[in-house]
Amino acid sequence: MERMWGGRRLESEFKKRLPEDKHIGESWEIVDRSEAQSVIRHGPLRGRTLHELWTQDRQSIFGDIPDSTRFPLLIKLLDAHDKLSLQVHPPAEIAAQVGGEPKTEFWYVAAAQPGAKIYVGLHRKIPRPQFEQAVRSGKVAELVHTIPVQAGDAMFLPAGRFHAIGAGNLLVEIQQNSDTTYRVFDWNRVDDHGQPRDLHVDLALPCIDFNDVAPRLAQAKDETLVQDKSFEVQKWNLADARVIAPLGQFAIVCCLTGKLRCADVDLAPGEFLLLPAALEDRQAKPLATQTTLLRVTIPA
Repeated sequence: MERMWGGRRLESEFKKRLPEDKHIGESWEIVDRSEAQSVIRHGPLRGRTLHELWTQDRQSIFGDIPDSTRFPLLIKLLDAHDKLSLQVHPPAEIAAQVGGEPKTEFWYVAAAQPGAKIYVGLHRKIPRPQFEQAVRSGKVAELVHTIPVQAGDAMFLPAGRFHAIGAGNLLVEIQQNSDTTYRVFDWNRVDDHGQPRDLHVDLALPCIDFNDVAPRLAQAKDETLVQDKSFEVQKWNLADARVIAPLGQFAIVCCLTGKLRCADVDLAPGEFLLLPAALEDRQAKPLATQTTLLRVTIPA
């Protein structure tokens, strides 16, 4: 996905083949949407789409997970060469009122340039009228909480959290299957035609959690980085072969560093595998030292 804030690190860091002379900000790796589809690359299901698996072979591929019209997660790689807009995603109750899609998400920092940061929540509690005044006066960026980050850091972003990704970050993003974003401030940028991007302040204001003050980076509990009703994410240091998930449970594997093999598929950094619930070969085996992975599942 071409983005004005994107760069070329998906190519240099993760060996993605990118179109020439384009600023690529996002690679949608696991996606089931009307405008974009993951297609199976290896194995007997090669060539089928994720949506076909979800609608035609759900039990054998995904096991017992909550029902939805599409696969409920969207997983991306993000290259923020420049900072993204200050924005918010709607909680479910507000999304339903305005015709959007709710979106809770999670960031894992795969790589970060020196000085990289993220913007999350507010740095102090502020009433909505004062926030609106800061928006009108162009000073809303002074209110956001800022956190320096480095590779290995992680952040959970419940719907309603005011946020932006700072420049120099290469992230794995795991989110609800949604593409609804309400921009509040875009750092006064203009496009190639000298036009600013659209903002959505009126839609954003009812969504923002004004009690969300100075949130902290995700703190791992054993291997678990986040456990939410929409997804669970673990980080594994894969020193020996391990079963990715019990038989009957699907999982998504993202190789972070090193190299691994799972279900006869080799994964390098930035590559993903969807392990079917009914597949008997369920071991992940390291093929290099210092192999790490993210393991993504959906609570039943």
